[in-house]
Amino acid sequence: MEETERYDAIVIGAGQAGVPLSRALAEAGWKTALVEREHVGGTCINEGCTPTKTMVASARVAYLARRAADYGVHAGLVTVDMGRVRERKRNIVQSWRSGNRRRIEGTEGLDLLMGEARFTGPHSVEVNLNSGEIRHLTADKIFINAGTRPRTPSVPGLDRVPFLNSTSIMELDVVPEHLLVLGGGYVGLEFGQMFRRFGSQVTIVQRRGQLLTREDADVAEEVAKILREDGVEVLLDTHAQSVAQAAEGGVQLTVRTLDGERTLPGSHLLAAVGRVPNTERLNLSAAGLHTDKRGFIAVNERLETGLPGIYALGDVKGGPAFTHISYDDFRIIRTNLLEGGDATINGRPVPYTVFIDPQLGRIGLSERQARAQGLDIRVAKMPMNSVARALEVDESRGFMKAIVDADSDQILGAAVLGIEGGEIMAVLQVAMMGRVPYTTLRDAVFAHPTLAESLNNLFMTLDK
Repeated sequence: MEETERYDAIVIGAGQAGVPLSRALAEAGWKTALVEREHVGGTCINEGCTPTKTMVASARVAYLARRAADYGVHAGLVTVDMGRVRERKRNIVQSWRSGNRRRIEGTEGLDLLMGEARFTGPHSVEVNLNSGEIRHLTADKIFINAGTRPRTPSVPGLDRVPFLNSTSIMELDVVPEHLLVLGGGYVGLEFGQMFRRFGSQVTIVQRRGQLLTREDADVAEEVAKILREDGVEVLLDTHAQSVAQAAEGGVQLTVRTLDGERTLPGSHLLAAVGRVPNTERLNLSAAGLHTDKRGFIAVNERLETGLPGIYALGDVKGGPAFTHISYDDFRIIRTNLLEGGDATINGRPVPYTVFIDPQLGRIGLSERQARAQGLDIRVAKMPMNSVARALEVDESRGFMKAIVDADSDQILGAAVLGIEGGEIMAVLQVAMMGRVPYTTLRDAVFAHPTLAESLNNLFMTLDK
């Protein structure tokens, strides 16, 4: 009978919650095991934020280089070396990944086990190490930070053709001739615009009537307009019917549009239709844990599952799938278990930025959400071509929009689709956190000429 090793805590998954949590527990004197199947750092460092935003930066340089003449600069023919783009991405990922691993391995009382974990009981875990060894662990506290992976859509024929997902597309060493993108969400748009700027012909297929379905219609329409200006074909209300290998290579995607059936030829196909949780191999039933119909682990406001001592953090619990939310999950656990606090996820802000160009920064309620709640609101809206700084740098696409409570003058939410939209959004978030009324930003003295200064004019639109 194999020996069972006793720990104070087991953390499953070395993501953006699991890594800082395991180190914090160990530094507090808890004997801790951190189990990771593949790479430390989770989706963010290895397949998400870090590599994608690195490649977005390369694509933006190509875009600006082609626009050089607009600024009176003649740069000549612009070409993209995808091998070098990939190398730069890999180097930055490796730097972050190795840095995380060094900090983990340098933490006393923390054991990093590279392998796959599965429950064998309510507080026991079997780890199949990548070396082939099997370890049996037990702990009173177990934290699940197993993350998610790209979802494969149910399209007839997809299993018989090569296709890309948000991870594999970043390993291309050539620029696709024609990239077909299934999905008009955040991931599909970032990659679609990125590869258009690298030089690909790009077609985005979205089954809904607008892109970015969580956003207000005017925001989604402006995003579609920007993408089309960049040369991206955007097909709305379009359903993928089947996909097949083309005789001359590449793929043929058959879609149904409002005008009838259409066949789209492409050299590459990207499936960007959401993500699914990594729960099916955890053997959760052995612990008495259950998931919802999509496979996510249900938790309460303190991130506790239905089983005492078992917690779920990050994307695997469902809800907003952002790195900063995962990290805040860690802070909630640290506050409650190590600092004697009573932190919850209730009422926490969920800011995010979509790294298309220009960026879309979002915080709080959208106009649609506010009206659905029956709130008495006022909407401040201003095009970016009214922003001095945006005009000076010739980046004036998009608009700023803020939702204000009509009685209290408090800012309830905002969408900033414009140059550095995420940074401007953060200013509005700070105002919301401090319960600063919109009038304070309207009358504030900001440095000129900055993007933040535009908040004066944005909120002055409410005076008209």
